[in-house]
Amino acid sequence: MAYVVTENCIKCKFTDCVDVCPVDCFREGPNFLVIDPDECIDCTLCVAECPAEAILAEDDVPPAQHSFIALNAELAKQWPTITATQAAPADAEEWNGKPDKLKLLER
Repeated sequence: MAYVVTENCIKCKFTDCVDVCPVDCFREGPNFLVIDPDECIDCTLCVAECPAEAILAEDDVPPAQHSFIALNAELAKQWPTITATQAAPADAEEWNGKPDKLKLLER
């Protein structure tokens, strides 16, 4: 079971999680992060570091967000690895907790 970055990361894109990942399984897109399910070792370290609470165990992803399981796997094959914390977008806090952000995902 891998961990999954879910909808609340879109436009928040806090990167606190990448510093603690022992296997560098995070991939970075324009306004979202994903976890490569083939690299994730289920260590859970990233979960507590995510200010947006957007990282969940695959088994805990709510039904309304199950599409994010496949989305993480798909985009992980396309996006580059991110291994160090970067500044969050200036408006990240404003987007934290907003619903219906999938339409805002930039690929």
